[in-house]
Amino acid sequence: MIEENNPPLTKKHLEKSPIGITGFDDITDGGLPRGRTTLVYGSAGSGKTLMAMEFLVRGAQKYDEPGVFIAFEETYDELAQNFASLGFCLDDLVAEKKLVVDYIYIEKSEIEETGEYDLEGLFIRLGSAIDSIGAKRVAIDTLEVLFAGFKDEAILRSELRRLFRWLNMKGVTAIVTGERGETSLTRYGLEEYVADCVILLDNRMEGQIATRRLRIIKYRGSKHGTNEYPFLIEQDGISVLPITSLGLGHEVSAERISTGIQRLDTMLGGQGYYRGTSILISGTAGTGKTSFAAEFAKATCELGDSCLYFAFEESPSQIIRNMRSIGIDFQPYVDTGFMQISASRPMAYGLEMHLVTMHRLIDEFKPAVVIIDPISNMINVGDEANVKFTLTRLVDYLKLKNITAVCTSLVEHENIDGINAQGISSLMDTWINLRFFENDSERNRGVAVIKSRGMEHSNQIREYLVTGNGIEIQDVYLGPLGGLLMGSSRAAQEAKEMAEAITQSKNVMQRKRELESKLKLLDAQIAELNSEFEMRKEELDNLISNDILRSKVLEANKSEMARIRKADIV
Repeated sequence: MIEENNPPLTKKHLEKSPIGITGFDDITDGGLPRGRTTLVYGSAGSGKTLMAMEFLVRGAQKYDEPGVFIAFEETYDELAQNFASLGFCLDDLVAEKKLVVDYIYIEKSEIEETGEYDLEGLFIRLGSAIDSIGAKRVAIDTLEVLFAGFKDEAILRSELRRLFRWLNMKGVTAIVTGERGETSLTRYGLEEYVADCVILLDNRMEGQIATRRLRIIKYRGSKHGTNEYPFLIEQDGISVLPITSLGLGHEVSAERISTGIQRLDTMLGGQGYYRGTSILISGTAGTGKTSFAAEFAKATCELGDSCLYFAFEESPSQIIRNMRSIGIDFQPYVDTGFMQISASRPMAYGLEMHLVTMHRLIDEFKPAVVIIDPISNMINVGDEANVKFTLTRLVDYLKLKNITAVCTSLVEHENIDGINAQGISSLMDTWINLRFFENDSERNRGVAVIKSRGMEHSNQIREYLVTGNGIEIQDVYLGPLGGLLMGSSRAAQEAKEMAEAITQSKNVMQRKRELESKLKLLDAQIAELNSEFEMRKEELDNLISNDILRSKVLEANKSEMARIRKADIV
């Protein structure tokens, strides 16, 4: 029997070229395929040219990989001016021989379509540019202009394949941009098949709100994220947030931090929240949700930790002014850098854009605590399912960063059924409910801890007051029938009980005086009886003593008489 010795299979990894765009390398597991061609396509204004140029600029700046940009639509001066607004100085990179930008003017009417036509001239020009700086990266923008004059589909397909094959043979990592097709992914319906990696950029309108999304259609030889990912075009380029890649492997902390309200700490086992957990404060309008969150923000800053406050209803100056009315001044914390307030209208842009913006600010500021006031306003931007999905990803991200998050939520009803906070209450570790209680034409506020994972907590409803010195939680006060009393009802019951206590005290004092008088009388009687007892006892003692003495004298006299008479002694 002959044994075959098969060598063990070795696992090979596809080499990657990091694109240098924040978040993009995460969803591509390291970047674009090195030495291969990637197709980036999308509709007008989706960001194709920006991604191609940023790929080259980041490569030159971060990874020392020079690049060549072939433009068919914009001149060098136009490109340099446009990208200067994003902080990309093309002139400096060109002077340092890290970048070549070559504008090629193509007029559709001048293209002759013959059986002998090919792209040899482009290859010579592109090859020369690559060799001049030793380029490792190439971007071609866009295919539609290059092939605009072709009518023969066979020639078009042949030259497309040849272009992609030539780029691969040069060993450069390339991005080729293209336009989205009407009935196919791309204009010609071929580019997506010959490219090793295909990326779709989308700029869609949802409810009059523009949202940019990115999706990797295919990636040969590599795992990658397949979902749609939001991205922003910001002052420093593109940023992508791979939110859906987050899992449940975050670490937890046993450290406890104060809520800023001493009696609320008591309701939460005496020590407050766990660090790195998520807290939901829900309630109807006017219950003081923002004030509870502000107390926690103040306590955080006083401990020397930083707090990032996302406001969706009020401007920073309005928040600072309003909180001063309850004795909390945020201005010193803002001035010293312990607090940053980011205010925006929910309708300013879509849910994904809000999420990406919050992600970026969190990464830049690196807070210990994040306050979102209120998360319920997000319902104005999308439907309930999308809001729930977005908020779920946000809470997961904050937990991954071990950031303590306090979220306020406006609810419409006082009952528990209305306090769902768009379905994310199950994600929250601690849930505090604020509500109004109406009695005798008066509204009073009550606080209850619905849940608090990992700690013992109070099951009672406590009255609280919003005062000039902040939130003050009152003692539990039960009426004669066991019901919770608040406000004027509590004050009236306290006054009634105090009056009853005073009356009872007076009755006790009167009874005390009566008993004391009787005791004094009894004491006098006892003293008189004691005196009489002593006198009678003394009289009795004298009587007994005299009788004994008389008996002794008689006996002595009798003995003396017998002696004198010399009587016989018996």
